[in-house]
Amino acid sequence: MKNTLPILALILSIIVISCRKDFNTIPSYGKLQFSKDTVFLDTIFSNIGSATYNLKVYNKSSKTITIPEIKLENGNSSNYRLNVDGLTGDNFNNIDILANDSIYIFIETTIDANTVTNPLYTDKILFDNGENQQDVDLVTLVQDAHFIFPSKSSSGIETLNINGEETEIQGRFLTDEELTFTNEKPYVIYGYAAVPSSKTLTIEAGAKIHFHNNSGLIIDKDANFKVNGTLDEKVVFEGDRLEHQFSEIPGQWGVIWIREGSYNNELNHAQIKNGTVGFLVDGQGISSPTLTIKNTEIYNSSNYGVLGRNTHIEGENLVIGSTGQSALACTFGGKYSFTHATFANFWNNSIRQLPSVLVNNHITYLNNDNQEVTETNDLVTANFINCIIEGNNNVEFILDKIDGTTFNYMVENCLIKFNDLNNSFTDNNELNFDDSTHYQNNILNGEPNFKDVTKNEFIIGKNSDAINKAQSSTVSQDILGISRSSTPDIGAYQHTDF
Repeated sequence: MKNTLPILALILSIIVISCRKDFNTIPSYGKLQFSKDTVFLDTIFSNIGSATYNLKVYNKSSKTITIPEIKLENGNSSNYRLNVDGLTGDNFNNIDILANDSIYIFIETTIDANTVTNPLYTDKILFDNGENQQDVDLVTLVQDAHFIFPSKSSSGIETLNINGEETEIQGRFLTDEELTFTNEKPYVIYGYAAVPSSKTLTIEAGAKIHFHNNSGLIIDKDANFKVNGTLDEKVVFEGDRLEHQFSEIPGQWGVIWIREGSYNNELNHAQIKNGTVGFLVDGQGISSPTLTIKNTEIYNSSNYGVLGRNTHIEGENLVIGSTGQSALACTFGGKYSFTHATFANFWNNSIRQLPSVLVNNHITYLNNDNQEVTETNDLVTANFINCIIEGNNNVEFILDKIDGTTFNYMVENCLIKFNDLNNSFTDNNELNFDDSTHYQNNILNGEPNFKDVTKNEFIIGKNSDAINKAQSSTVSQDILGISRSSTPDIGAYQHTDF
């Protein structure tokens, strides 16, 4: 006990000293410096919270200062929320900043578009008062939108009934009044919006469709959709976070799923960005393609750009770039035809196991007894004409065949990256590029000369090996509407000088 008392006394004295403000401050004198003069919180949808933005406030003087007051100009009626040096609120008093030091202010907002008269919503953060007052502007653009979401009750969120069975997919079927998407206001979808059987969803030029996390679009059996974009007014599918830092992040939403039994789906002049899978397409159309896709770009899918499963897809002037697995996967057989397409997978967010383009005639799954089962199907056709197949892997084109079914394919006038450095595909007869019955006039490991793969800019330059190497086709204009000459270029773009 005799030794313990001095130790306790020492600990108590340290606590008292540490709790005491043992430095002197001077009042702020109007010389604060800021990391930004204006904080732009980018664009948000009505009633959807923004990301968190930060502002750094500097005291560049040699003395510790006290800011008597930091507040929002609009006070407690403001739609902005602040966190100042760890404290939340809209008004803060006596905030200290050490000499040659700084503090952070974090800013968020949620705004109901119906409560503001101007879509450009502004406020100010005021520092100090009187002659020493300084300010930083806050600016947010608020967009109103059509919101589509499942109902919610005490038993939970509404889920979809598919094929007569209840699923765990949160969402609902669109009503007849919702089957035309216009460009008047954006559409924000929570959960999965499904097109009912025997109905058609029409999406007009310039429409913008935004999906929340784990959300997407389902086209049910006997239903279809028509996406009628134009060169000047593309239809855009992307996530619902409009802030700049979300503009290129993959996997922000789910998938556009075309179910078996759907047919005559048409997509023209569209851009699909930042999903998990751009398109999941199941089942072959009766007398016409399940999906016809033209003049369309698909970027930043965390898994696949287009995943077909025993289906029928025709595409022209199609660009798919930066996907976590394959840009295009034609699996479990089916019918496929692509003309003047660019499949350029320069994914750099993780290790990618699959090639840019994968074609096979089989599928493997676990049955009810947890046994692995492999099924095969006829690959009726897989035609690639005037296509670029590129990426940052050594091998970007694989045909994977299991014997026992039809396996028809033709690859003509394509530029293909195929560096089999480890001779892994020597025994794969389907990858014999000297076989003229399946391969004609192709270029292996040529230089595409893309503009900027890090920005998904896959237009080709004047040094491209694809120039004048395509065969003539009915696709007379490139994806930008530029006329193709009598000696057109391979890929979705005619070359330019950049």
